[in-house]
Parts: sequence; C-alpha cells; structure tokens
Amino acid sequence: MGIDALVFDFDGLLMDTETTSLRVWQYLWRYHGLELDVATFFAPHGGDVIAERYAALAAAVGPGYDQAASHARRLAYRDELHAALELADGIPAWLDEARELGLRLAVASSSPRSWIEDHLSRIDFLDRFEFLACGDEVAAAKPAPDVYLLALDRLGVAANRAVAFEDTVHGVAAARAAGLRCVAVPHPNADAALFTAADVLLTSAADEPLASVLTTAGAR
Repeated sequence: MGIDALVFDFDGLLMDTETTSLRVWQYLWRYHGLELDVATFFAPHGGDVIAERYAALAAAVGPGYDQAASHARRLAYRDELHAALELADGIPAWLDEARELGLRLAVASSSPRSWIEDHLSRIDFLDRFEFLACGDEVAAAKPAPDVYLLALDRLGVAANRAVAFEDTVHGVAAARAAGLRCVAVPHPNADAALFTAADVLLTSAADEPLASVLTTAGAR
C-alpha cells in the first residue's frame, strides 16, 4: 500500500526540546540546592504542564520561593539553550528524502502554534511543512487523536495513506487512535520498551533511510 503524507510530532521528534526542558528545570531546582526527580518529570500526556512544574518546585523550596524570579530565570536559560538547537539527527535527511519521494509533510503537536512556528522559522524549516495541527487548535491533547485528525483533515488524506512519527508513548497512542501507522523514535529519556504499539521502533532518525523505514512500516 502506498502513502501520500508524513505527519511528524514536534517536541522531542523534530527537535529535542524535551531534553532542553529537562535541563532547564534541573537548573532551576539546583539553583535552590535541590535535585529534580527525572523519573516523574515527563508527563504521560501532551499539553501544558508548566503550572504543575512550578507548583512542585514551590512545594520543594518552601515559603521563600519567588515564582516570578524563577520564571525569568527559566526563560533566560531556555532561550539560551534553544538558540543552539537544530533538527534532531537524521531528520533533515528524512525531510529531503520525503521531498524526493513526493510525500506531503505536516506537523501534529500538542504544543501551541507559536511555539512550533518560532522554532522552525529560526532554523528555516517552517516552509518544509504544508500544514501544522497544534494543541491550541483542538479540544484534547495527546493521547487523544485530535491533532492527528486535524492534520489529516487539512491534508485531505485518509489515515491509511499517512504515517506518523512520534517520540512518546502517548504520541504513538494518539497516532494509532487516529488510524495512522506510526514510527517511534523515543526521546533520550523515554523507555523504549514501552513503545509496543509502534509499527517501527528506532533509536534515531539517522538509523535508516526514510524509504527503508516506510517499507518496514508497511507503507511502501
């Protein structure tokens, strides 16, 4: 069976903002002489968890915690890290190969449109994607299928004519719930053993050429 489109997650898949987020919050906790619990850091869903993270830090620091100062510190360090962030290893080659294969490209992310556009514009890759489907445009974040259904609707492509690419278990669940086959490339802090619902599991987008990955996924 052939396909017409590829739909990519953003955070942790196209760009490893998952690792930079972890580093930023570790920095904030260490500023107060504390250590962040990495095992509970990554949420089992998409969407905004910033308020919960500030609440956890405030509870750990105690009455002297100044969230406004912490917020300013977080944004400054986050922006410093993001200024040097590029597409994940292997992704540029996949995007080039997708263009050669005549495949259409979209993004389906629980993050807001401004976040995705800002990152992709900075590295001059925004125009490589025909459509964005974003978390601030749908009712529910992943693992709900909403952003994938929106991406398919904008592409005008049936689910069996597209393949999703994800880095989290809840992202894979969202893609599968929308009817797409899914290639998983877990971000560095994800447990690869949990990605049992993925059609293909890779350690990096640099592992194999795109055509080979799509063949393994049963899409070519």
